[in-house]
Amino acid sequence: MVYSLNPKINPKLKTQNPKLKTINLISLSPCYLPTLFSLFFMFLNCHTYHSLRYGVLSPQDLVQRAAAAGAEVLVLTDINSTTGVFDFVAACRAAGITPLVGLEFRENGRLLYTGIARNFSGFGELNRFLTSHRLSQQPLPDVSPAFQNAFVVYPFDGFIPAVLRENEFVGIRHFQLNRLLTSPLSRQMHKLLVWQPVVFASCTGFEVHRHLRAVDGNRLLSRITEDDMASRYDWPVSAERLKAAFNHYPVIWKNTCDFLKQCSFDFDFKTVKNKQSYTGSRSDDEKLLEQLALDGMEFRYGRNHSEARERIMKELDIISKLGFAAYFLITWDIIRYSMSRGFYHVGRGSGANSVVAFCLKITDVDPIELNLYFERFLNPKRSSPPDFDIDYSWRERDDVQQYIFKRYGREHVALLGAISTFQERSVIRELGKIYGLPSEELERMTSAGFNPAGEELPEKIFSIAAHLKDFPNLRTIHAGGILISDAPITAYTALDLPPKGLPTTQFDMYVAEDIGFEKLDILSQRGIGHIKDCVSIVLQNRGEKVDVHQVECFKHDERVKELLRKGETNGCFYIESPATRGLLIKLRCDNYLTLVAASSIIRPGVSRSGMMREYIERFHNPNGFRYLHPVMEEQLKETYGVMVYQEDVIKVCHHFVGLDLADSDVLRRAMSGKYRSRAAFQRIVDKFFSNCKERGYPDALTGEVWRQIESFAGYSFSKAHSASYAVESFQSLYLKAYFPLEFMVAVINNFGGFYATWVYVHEATRWGGKVHVPCVNRSSYMTSIDGKDIFLGFVHIRDLEQELAHRIVDERQRGGEYLSLPDFIERTASGREQIVLLIRLGALRFTGKNKPQLLWEAHLYLTREKVKEPIPRLFPAKEAQYSLPRLIQQPLEDAYDEIELLGFPVTMNYFDLLQTSFRGEVKARHLSSLVGKTVKMTGRLVTIKYVRTVSRKLMHFAAFLDDDGQFFDTTHFPPVLKKYPFQGNGIYLIQGKVASEFGFPSIEVEKMAILPLKPDPRSS
Repeated sequence: MVYSLNPKINPKLKTQNPKLKTINLISLSPCYLPTLFSLFFMFLNCHTYHSLRYGVLSPQDLVQRAAAAGAEVLVLTDINSTTGVFDFVAACRAAGITPLVGLEFRENGRLLYTGIARNFSGFGELNRFLTSHRLSQQPLPDVSPAFQNAFVVYPFDGFIPAVLRENEFVGIRHFQLNRLLTSPLSRQMHKLLVWQPVVFASCTGFEVHRHLRAVDGNRLLSRITEDDMASRYDWPVSAERLKAAFNHYPVIWKNTCDFLKQCSFDFDFKTVKNKQSYTGSRSDDEKLLEQLALDGMEFRYGRNHSEARERIMKELDIISKLGFAAYFLITWDIIRYSMSRGFYHVGRGSGANSVVAFCLKITDVDPIELNLYFERFLNPKRSSPPDFDIDYSWRERDDVQQYIFKRYGREHVALLGAISTFQERSVIRELGKIYGLPSEELERMTSAGFNPAGEELPEKIFSIAAHLKDFPNLRTIHAGGILISDAPITAYTALDLPPKGLPTTQFDMYVAEDIGFEKLDILSQRGIGHIKDCVSIVLQNRGEKVDVHQVECFKHDERVKELLRKGETNGCFYIESPATRGLLIKLRCDNYLTLVAASSIIRPGVSRSGMMREYIERFHNPNGFRYLHPVMEEQLKETYGVMVYQEDVIKVCHHFVGLDLADSDVLRRAMSGKYRSRAAFQRIVDKFFSNCKERGYPDALTGEVWRQIESFAGYSFSKAHSASYAVESFQSLYLKAYFPLEFMVAVINNFGGFYATWVYVHEATRWGGKVHVPCVNRSSYMTSIDGKDIFLGFVHIRDLEQELAHRIVDERQRGGEYLSLPDFIERTASGREQIVLLIRLGALRFTGKNKPQLLWEAHLYLTREKVKEPIPRLFPAKEAQYSLPRLIQQPLEDAYDEIELLGFPVTMNYFDLLQTSFRGEVKARHLSSLVGKTVKMTGRLVTIKYVRTVSRKLMHFAAFLDDDGQFFDTTHFPPVLKKYPFQGNGIYLIQGKVASEFGFPSIEVEKMAILPLKPDPRSS
């Protein structure tokens, strides 16, 4: 039987061959695909969903359909994107399909041409071309450059150069063949290729594509035209029908076959892609690393520490065998640079399990002291590369990144990309917008428990949303990953230039790992900023130098231990949340090892599985329990048989179950969400249970061990990671113990941590500081301290222009203190609106005049909104004198101004704003002696933690401050929460029963109501 996809190509065919079955492809809807068009063949222009907001097939979907049809070759050409290339290649190889790759180049949605790599070098050429325009932010040209190792295919309906180069072709669609006779291209038949783009594979896929195009254009769905979308026929036509469409143009078909035979994509996933040598020679790298490690050993342990030497030599052997010496040396080089600049750093993560890393000062955690498991970081059978996590202050991280780019060359360095995906609620909002739904309807549709059943439009939206869930939406940046490659980075990916301003890969950390990259994580965190800034503030305010690296001394300092035991940890890195504060009190924590454990068991995986409570019970009663098995006692004695760290998963899987180190590590990584191969994961899970059965373990024992391992899916730390955090926590604790006011100023200036700014301002007051609202003659842009006087910085004033805030300080430093309101106006050129802000906050109180007087004067002096730039004068202008009526400002008005402009009152205690004088029957300090009794308290809400019960009902844990400034915690079970919900920030009257767990009291709330405040006197 003969098929013709379009009889219009040659109408005489029907009469010449009565057996001819004619099928007009143009008239067929993709709805017929399941029965008519299930085959993939010779598609040179395949798109995946990495053609963002355009394609609808994952790389795996694309390949699976092709494999089922027996296809031999596929060409991936995503739009301005190489994100999916390596997933596509891996899937093709697994399916026995030859993968070819390229790029479809578009500018502002307009198709220009498609590049297809002749070989791996050609892929790099295409990447470099796209990258140059991405980084320069110049538009792509209408004419392709002359590639040496890549082909270019122009669209038949687009711009085609008058003269095509040897490597340039034109792609023609089946429905364009009837126009070929009148086209100049009819004289260049050798330049034509069969062109059948693949974007979707069903009617539903087309609908998803249509909705994506509307979302991408931020336009109503009804306004989307055919020009905005792919052709309705961009789906996988069967080989038979596609051949029939070109039956009378065999030269085009032959061109395409010959074209494909010239292309290949050879790529080795197993080789390491990072920079292969630091010194220029791998053997020299190994010698240098050994020398540095042994020199560092002498500094860390002394010359004759046999255990350290033995461990170092063992690690060096594994590092050398796996080819990671350059990776260690590059990390060492970065640390050396940052230390030369006086930057603080924290090396954490699994890298801190390495004694070599400790000796190179990459980390400050002693793996021997903590008996850390090097195999968690690197083992001879580990198939995936490790990585180092290095934290810097948020102010210094960019400097370190710039150094890496300059030191190792911009051609070889890139930030690691990430993929932002559509999530359930956000995609419903996006889809609702393109249907023109009002915001109230969008809120209703995204509210918890909404069911679209029976509502036509919501059902449609939810149906499309279900298809889009977890689809790539945008390319973005990994939190801190950097790649340093041996070959130019564009050999593997095109680069984007996001707002960060540094070249960024188009693939994410999972692809980087799959293809053999080890990333360096150069991260930023506020905690390091707290510590460094505090040291500087102490030197400035007290004239004392503090060495925060004396951590061994801090661990044994009695003041530090006392803060830990009492949970006085507000502002201290990682240990300030209500849950952690409560855990420290429950454990009566006052030492390093307990703090290390606490940093990990507070994580969701361990705590939700019930193992946190089990750990606390066993901690207090170490002889009152039985280990699950002797192997658990042998491997987990330090943590009382409880799996607390990620290493524990490896230990249990290896020693208890009998899995090798490689499989144990895969299982550990999969549980922490860092492994993508479900098939490999399932194989190891099956092996886990079969090994347990072979070893004769009872099902109950196997089930309980597996349950504990599964809890690590909820995130947990490696022991080294917890130890690194604990070191930083001790540094914060020491500074808070001896320099509490300077420490809180540093926390405020780094914009906090777990809590809002007002909590840290309150904490400074509680520790004896006198906090002042900003003053134009005393304050800086950031918060400052003089003795015990703390002046809030201009940065905290809402709606104050940043430029003016800096100008106030600069002008004061240049010309001395401001003498009066007119002097301030003249020297700073402040506009009326900005002056009013400062007056209302009391920032011009140095004048001795109250706010109403100053506001009157400001309006008299400033008759227009903006003033000219200040003009330097030899002599100050004479001030005009005005006679004003006597005006009064009440303290309550000041408090409301401060709430509006700062977010919290400074000159009045928040509790004094209450209409009632009742402050509760008891205080937070009394709760330990009232366990089991019902109490009434007043508390200012600090924070709320949202939790779901086993039955998926919502409950809360909350933290409050009483009027003495002491914390207390509450529990809100679902029935009470439903009846007495939170009503925003404020002070609440709370009635409940005092409960205590391991000596930590809290209130199980029975009733709760927010208390009314005195009204602003000006509101009437």
